Amino acid sequence: MTSRSLRSFASLGFAALIVASLAACASGAPMSAGSSGDGDGGGGSEETMIDAAWIDGGRMIGVVTQGSSTCVPEAEDATVESDGSLSVALAELDPETPCTMDYVPRVTPVQLPEGVDPSKDLAITVTGAGVDGSVDLAGIDGLTVDGPSEMMPSAGWTDLDGTFVVLLWGSSTCPEYITSTEVTGDAAVTASLSGVPADKVCTADMAPSAMLAYADGLAGVPDVELTLTSTSGEVVIPILGINQPAL
Repeated sequence: MTSRSLRSFASLGFAALIVASLAACASGAPMSAGSSGDGDGGGGSEETMIDAAWIDGGRMIGVVTQGSSTCVPEAEDATVESDGSLSVALAELDPETPCTMDYVPRVTPVQLPEGVDPSKDLAITVTGAGVDGSVDLAGIDGLTVDGPSEMMPSAGWTDLDGTFVVLLWGSSTCPEYITSTEVTGDAAVTASLSGVPADKVCTADMAPSAMLAYADGLAGVPDVELTLTSTSGEVVIPILGINQPAL
């Protein structure tokens, strides 16, 4: 069965997992990263369903895999191959790392190397950390990378119906997360963020954190805008691409 067929066969269940994970992340008893079970942990690889989205103005992609919500793999390397495809290597987890036994979609932000044009289709292969899969990410007409990242929020559609990736920036020890989403117009979505408690001590670094969000009924709608609301105010950003679920 081809990668595209695997993704099509599993898309309904994958979308259901996304909705469930937004309602209750990180459930179940912990296990070590090397343990067997329903999660991918950090053990052997098998062909798995993945997805991806353009974020940070085409400077990055969000790679969607399935596994423990508390052991999201990090990108170790990203390389443009001679045929123009992108190979992403995920860092292996320490086998002693405790991971919850849930099995949910989660996002790894990947910084793209030079040579990737976000206006063109991109074939992506992902390996490592129990993942071995591929996906074709549609290019976005007119999208060009203009200078270094401004480290501002961004979002991009995946191939799954109603599902998009949201990228936020902030302290690595105090990341915000999405608490709810709502379709608020013909081409508008509002997402509420958790905020950061005023009395919480956070490191002064600036790190990316990526997560999934869901908005029903916007398949095929272009130029959807996302309003992010938080205790610090609100910001309106485009959701890059168009939600065109794979058949």
